[in-house]
Amino acid sequence: MPASALTPAIRDEITRLGSADIMVGIPSYRNAATIGHVVRAAQAGLVQYFPDLRPILVNADAGSPDGTQRVVVETEPPGYVEQILLVHPKNRLARVSLTYPEVDGIGGKGAALRTLFEMAAALEVEALVVVDSDLRSIVPEWIELLAGPILKGGYDFVAPLYARHKYDGTITNTLTYPVTRALYGRRIRQPIGGDFGVGADLIRDYLAQASWTPDVSRFGIDIWMTTTALTGGFAVCQSRLGAKIHDPKDPGSDLGPMFRQVLGTLLSMARSNANRWLEIAGSHDVPAYGFERYAEPAPLEVNTLRLLSQFHSGSLTLAGAWRRMLQADNARSVLTLAVEAGTLAEAAAHKLGLDRESDEGATPGAGLPSTDELSDAVSGFHFPDDLWARVVYDLLVFSSFSDEPVERLVAAFVPIYFGRVGSLVIENRRLSGEQAEERVERQAREFELLKPYLVEHWRAAAGRTAAAGSAAETTEAAETTEAAE
Repeated sequence: MPASALTPAIRDEITRLGSADIMVGIPSYRNAATIGHVVRAAQAGLVQYFPDLRPILVNADAGSPDGTQRVVVETEPPGYVEQILLVHPKNRLARVSLTYPEVDGIGGKGAALRTLFEMAAALEVEALVVVDSDLRSIVPEWIELLAGPILKGGYDFVAPLYARHKYDGTITNTLTYPVTRALYGRRIRQPIGGDFGVGADLIRDYLAQASWTPDVSRFGIDIWMTTTALTGGFAVCQSRLGAKIHDPKDPGSDLGPMFRQVLGTLLSMARSNANRWLEIAGSHDVPAYGFERYAEPAPLEVNTLRLLSQFHSGSLTLAGAWRRMLQADNARSVLTLAVEAGTLAEAAAHKLGLDRESDEGATPGAGLPSTDELSDAVSGFHFPDDLWARVVYDLLVFSSFSDEPVERLVAAFVPIYFGRVGSLVIENRRLSGEQAEERVERQAREFELLKPYLVEHWRAAAGRTAAAGSAAETTEAAETTEAAE
């Protein structure tokens, strides 16, 4: 468990504030263009839905040079919110913007949340709501939807339930949702959603955990929180928030570091919680709070050719690593798909008159054909659901019983993830959002069906490790006896 990293200035601020009942936390970095809207919505939600509670809003910033913290401080004061809502709360809303300290020398989203957790615990809040700083779709009701189940329903953790564009949330759709569902038997659709609510007991539990790694101080924090809540026996639900509209991210260019940190944390948590998931079969729904919402998410463009090209180029340098990490049949299938991906991407670039060296890094719509046009050009590529589930499970087993650093294994796995995402984009290009969601569910069911494959290989690897340990102990004892004689 990391020691508290709160600075004297933050401790002084906590002393000045004294205590609070409900807190909204907003981690940020370079979000001056969007955080004002988030602050206004959060202020309005606190005033409108919790007028009798003592509220506080805290912005934990990474030292943004664009004036993010200034925007937070200068956004319309709480009095303005009270006037437009015609609500007169019993307590004034306190607002704080601070630069969060690193955790053991590591900064990132998790370090920001660690500061928010420590402040919430010190202020003895009953509910902490955290929302992303780049949200364009947040409304005041989100605060009630994320805090209400804690304050009114006795839940400890509230995960978001969004409507997202069919190309958005690729790490969630391909990895964290199906793996969390299969391992722990709970259908939490957005286990790394970014916007969530957490109660006082769980906050204290988070702060007492010894499993806080460098990845958890970065983007591994969300899957760490969800898994800790599930394995700790805390009451978990979801809240229907409608569409999530935020800064778009192309999985081939923006999500590599995030994927590595999330996957590294997922593997670490699975390894340490094996005794909890080995006997679980199937899954069941998690309670959902709030009305069903029908909203069309904002469109998102993805460079499919770049994804397939990165899958292929990865195979040229990482084939040996893939053969070590994966079962032999799965490794052969993945390497065959990588060759196919490279061939199709090269043919498509030639057909569309693209220069792969200069256009591969571009975004559709900015000098490139649209996502659908790029996907049509490589429509023959398909990465099967069952193969993807098996290679993820192979990685989970190998990383848990191998001496190779997890960071190196995760980095080697990134191009395979690109191949899988490219396949999903191609597969979904003509589907509605509802139809694409059913494909995500189909994949999640495949992970459940193949869990016996994971359990079989996990237990075989554990048996080999135990046997090797016993042999080593026998040899050491014999050598000790011989030396004594």
